[in-house]
Amino acid sequence: MPDEDMLLIRNYDLWCHLSDDEYKELKVQHHVIDVPKGEYIYFEAYNLNKIYFVKEGYIKIGFIDNEGREKVKEIIQKGELFGQFSLERNNLHGEFAQAYKNDVSLCAFTIDDFEKLLKNRPDLALKYSKQVGAKLRHIENRLLNLLNKDVKTRLIHFLWQLVEQNLGENTAEGFCMPNYLTHEDIAGLIGSSRQTVTTMINELETEGILSYNRQEICFLDVKKLQKKVEGN
Repeated sequence: MPDEDMLLIRNYDLWCHLSDDEYKELKVQHHVIDVPKGEYIYFEAYNLNKIYFVKEGYIKIGFIDNEGREKVKEIIQKGELFGQFSLERNNLHGEFAQAYKNDVSLCAFTIDDFEKLLKNRPDLALKYSKQVGAKLRHIENRLLNLLNKDVKTRLIHFLWQLVEQNLGENTAEGFCMPNYLTHEDIAGLIGSSRQTVTTMINELETEGILSYNRQEICFLDVKKLQKKVEGN
């Protein structure tokens, strides 16, 4: 196995304690995929039985509605998983996954290969189940917010999720992260319009909570944003 592929998968906390033999069982060298910007990893998938891990880049997950319009479900980044992450089969229901913003590098495994590994490593299975549980809770929270919260509250909760994803690498006082989200992206993810999102982000900038431009999103006052989340 090429050293670079072994290093690729060992970047994930999920894999950091696997033996060399277990790495070989995953057949990583056959499942490293580089996808150019804009190309689809899969499109309108129904019978796709693979699980993917993002090494570098951003992935747009969505579907095409009955009117032929693109609907974005989520935009995921380095270290996250997608595809048949619940290890079910044939349940993506027309979902697509597209390389977004730039070229991406992925690791892809068949469900069969991955399940064999989980059977041999109960500790890995437990860690994986926790990651899947966290991802499902994230999806559930987004749905509840769409059903029960107003647009401003949904935006605040969405921004707080970005904070939680990045606080491990930054401080609670304030930090900046690369911006991979346009106002239109955010609008689609929280069920709003681009114009409304632009207005509300401008208000948060005026309050000194964040600074937003094409290159980065800076959370200038994390505590103030947290108070808004707790108040909603």
